[in-house]
Amino acid sequence: QLQLVESGGGLVQPGGSLRLSCEASGRTFSSYAMGWFRQAPGKGREFVTSISWSGDYTAYADSVEGRFTISRDNAKNTVYLQMNSLKPEDTAVYYCAASPTATDWAISRSNEYNYWGQGAQVTVSS
Repeated sequence: QLQLVESGGGLVQPGGSLRLSCEASGRTFSSYAMGWFRQAPGKGREFVTSISWSGDYTAYADSVEGRFTISRDNAKNTVYLQMNSLKPEDTAVYYCAASPTATDWAISRSNEYNYWGQGAQVTVSS
């Protein structure tokens, strides 16, 4: 089992920044591709961004490209989501997830992720 714990959520004004962290424990973190997904009230869960297990490959949803940055520190078993220029439509619960992919690639499909965190609330409002 791989346990994932998110932190860093909160309330921020439009145009502001937040950084989410997701710390993993229980298995070899560096062998998992990692992703961030989000779910807004009344909507389904959607892909935000992902990173390969080496960190060499990333993928972003069009809605966050250029504003959000995913990174990972395999020595600290942690993946990060830096969110800049936040908009009210970014308001959601953000989940990190881990995929035991055999290839070093960024994964965007939620059904390829086996482990999920409990979620962190991000609210963008003035």
